[in-house]
Amino acid sequence: MADDVNSNDTCTHRGHILSAQPLEDLLYLFAFDETFATELVSSKKSRHLQAPSISSIKAIVHVQRDVRKIALKLGTDGPVKTLPTPRKVQILFGGTYIIRTTNAHYVWEHPFFPQLYLPLSELVSSSKAQNFSFTPGSDIKSDSGHALATQYTIACGSKTTDQVIAFSDNLTGKPAELSGLVKINFDSMDQWFEEDTPIHVHPKDPFKRIDILASTRPIKVSVSGRQIAYTETAMHLYETGLPARFYIPLTSIDPTVLRPSSTRTKCPYKGEAEYYSVEIDGEVHEDLFWYYTRPTVESSKVEGLVCPYNERVDIELEGKKLERPKTHFGKPKEGKKPEVV
Repeated sequence: MADDVNSNDTCTHRGHILSAQPLEDLLYLFAFDETFATELVSSKKSRHLQAPSISSIKAIVHVQRDVRKIALKLGTDGPVKTLPTPRKVQILFGGTYIIRTTNAHYVWEHPFFPQLYLPLSELVSSSKAQNFSFTPGSDIKSDSGHALATQYTIACGSKTTDQVIAFSDNLTGKPAELSGLVKINFDSMDQWFEEDTPIHVHPKDPFKRIDILASTRPIKVSVSGRQIAYTETAMHLYETGLPARFYIPLTSIDPTVLRPSSTRTKCPYKGEAEYYSVEIDGEVHEDLFWYYTRPTVESSKVEGLVCPYNERVDIELEGKKLERPKTHFGKPKEGKKPEVV
């Protein structure tokens, strides 16, 4: 999957919703259940660190979504960091905006990207004003019996979720940064908004940026020793922490090698990506290029352009062959051979 999966994005594979960042998921899992993660990794060959099995990923996602385990970890060790935001955060659930607040906090539960935590007092007030149920359940306690958080249930219309934890006001040290804040699992809600703009996949990291620069430096793309693309008109996309990506016109690629793909992934920074596979001498290279037909405003310069995986193709930039970056991106998905364009 493309690096539009930079932020724990998902894609559909054989009917399962899978994380598109297996390596980051493993690291995330280590943060919340080191014993389980160690057993998982040691039971796999090293190649599975790059591409865990479906069952492994499902197990990882299950642990990530265990709000009680997250509360125990964060209530004991504290978050990586927090940052208040003046942006208006709105959440739609069961046909009702259950909160509209300018007092949300970015909380990094792990190093990779933040979640938005909400003031408990405002959720309580909103539940009364908007007439939805916000009901406390059991406490989550440390090994010594100290109350760290309380699990809540939100019921609105025909929908209910218990993927909600409110942190105690009596926390000390690093965990005290979470006192009085509520975590709601992102995908348990119908839609999150920053101001009036929908948030997709997860909140954007305020310390991450994307620069898209027009370039006339010649680019050649080769697959299995065969040149399949050449252009002197490209957009170079630079995203914090990722390899430079080169978006080129579709017309610069040999059309006889392109095959459509049903793969779709989403990125909070760029939008929903679609894919092309490439067939060379009967061998299909799955999902080798991705593109955005309706990118986000901030990434609008790459609309309609296609981007190859640096990790899986050979790229010459201005006559110099680039080294393939070593990342956990770019693993082809399994599946049937795509139809001819």
